Amino acid sequence: MSISVLPTPESLRHLREHAKMGTVNWRRKFIYWTGAVLVGLVAITFASMADTAAHIRNHIMHVSPWLMLVVTPCGLALSSWLTRTWFRGTQGSGIPQAIACMHLHDMGVVDRVLSVRIALAKICLTCFGLLAGASIGREGPTVQVGAAIMHTVGRFAGITNTTSVRALIKAGGAAGVAAAFNTPLAGIVFGIEELAHSFEQRSSGTMLTCVVISGVTAIAMVGNYTYFGHTYSAVPVGTSWLAVLVCGVMGGLSGGMFSSLLVRMSRGVPGALGAFITRRPILFAALCGLVLAIIGLLSGGMTYGTGYTQARDIIMGSGQYPASYFVLKLLATFVSYCSGIPGGLFAPSLSVGAGMGGWIAQFLPHTTPGAVVLLGTVAYFAAVTQAPLTATVIVMEMCDNQQITLALLASAFLAFGVSRALCSHALYGALAVRFLRSTEPRQKSTTITTATDTAR
Repeated sequence: MSISVLPTPESLRHLREHAKMGTVNWRRKFIYWTGAVLVGLVAITFASMADTAAHIRNHIMHVSPWLMLVVTPCGLALSSWLTRTWFRGTQGSGIPQAIACMHLHDMGVVDRVLSVRIALAKICLTCFGLLAGASIGREGPTVQVGAAIMHTVGRFAGITNTTSVRALIKAGGAAGVAAAFNTPLAGIVFGIEELAHSFEQRSSGTMLTCVVISGVTAIAMVGNYTYFGHTYSAVPVGTSWLAVLVCGVMGGLSGGMFSSLLVRMSRGVPGALGAFITRRPILFAALCGLVLAIIGLLSGGMTYGTGYTQARDIIMGSGQYPASYFVLKLLATFVSYCSGIPGGLFAPSLSVGAGMGGWIAQFLPHTTPGAVVLLGTVAYFAAVTQAPLTATVIVMEMCDNQQITLALLASAFLAFGVSRALCSHALYGALAVRFLRSTEPRQKSTTITTATDTAR
C-alpha cells in the first residue's frame, strides 16, 4: 500500500500564507530598527546643534553681557510667536505631548503633534531658545522628537492598531532619552515609569529593541562617554547617611514647590496677570526674557542655557559656584518654562540639584562633597519629575558610579515622598492632561486624569 507524500493544495496555501506573514513581520522589524537608528542620529545632531547655539550665545556675551538685555527678550518673543502661529504642539518640554499622544483617541491630532514638521521645529526652536539664553534643556524635546520619528515610521509601515501605535510612541520617547543622555538603562526605566506607568508585555520588546539600537547608534557616533564623567564617591553606612536625609528633604521641598507652581501656572493664572498673559502672550514672553537677562547678569551668565557645564563642574569638583547659584538657576528655569517657548526641564533640573548639593556639602563635613552633590542632584530631579527610579538610574549612569546606588535610591524616594505631599499630581502627567483638554472634549480628558493619577 503506497502513501502519498505530495503536499495538498490546502497545505501549500498555509505554507504560502505563513511565508507571507513572516516576510511582513521581518519587513516591519527592519523598518522599526531603521527608525531607532534615526532616533539616535537625530539625538546626536540635536546635541551638536544645542552646543553650537550655546557657543554663539557665549560669543555674544563675550562682546558684552549687556547685549543679553536685548537678545533674550527678543529671542523669547520671536520663539513664542513662531510656536503659537506656525508650530502649535512644540511648546514646553515635549514629554507631556508624548504622554498625551498615548491617550488621545483622535489619531489625526496624534499625527499633527508627532509629525516630522513639528519634530524639526522642536529641534530648531529649542536651539534658538538656548541661543537666546533661556534656561532649558534638549533632553525633554528629544523625547517628543523620538516619539515623532517612531510614529512616522509606524505610519510608513502601515501600523494602524491603536495599541501598536502607542507602543511605538513609547519606544521612540524612551529611545530619545537613551540617546540624549547615552544611558540605555535609564531610557528603559523612563519608558516604564514616566511614559507608560507600567510594564506592558505586548510593547516591551519593541521598546527594549529601540532603546538598544538608538543607544548603540549614539555610541557609534560619539563614543561611549558618560554625561558627567566618572566619579568614585561613596556614602558608607553611618553618619554619612545624614546627607541622604538632608538632600532628600531639601530636594523634595524645592522640587515639589517648583512642580506645584508649574502645575498651577499651566491651569491659568487668576486675576489681572492671568488676563494679561492670555491677551498678550508674546509680550509676556518678552518680559520673561527680560527677567532672564537680569538674572543672567546677576549670576555672571551662569544661569543661561542647559546648565550642563556648571553641573559637571560641581559634580567633578572642578569649579566653585556661589550658594545663590541653585536659587537663581531654579528661578531662571521657572521663568523660561512659564514663557511658553519649547524647551525641556531635565538638564536645568540636574544643574539646580547639583548646585543645591554643592551648597549642602559645606555643612556636612563627614560626607564626601562629591557624594553630597550627587545626592542633591538625584533628590531635586526626582522631586520635580516624581519619577525616583528614572532619576536614580539617570544619575547613576551619567556618573558611571554604582557604589552610591543605594544612597541615591534612598534620597530619591525620600524626595519623591516630600514632593508628593506638596504637589499631588506628577508634573508631566498634569501637563499632559492640560494638553489633552486643549485637544479633546473635557469628558475624555477627565477620564484620563483619573487613570493617570491612579497609575502614579
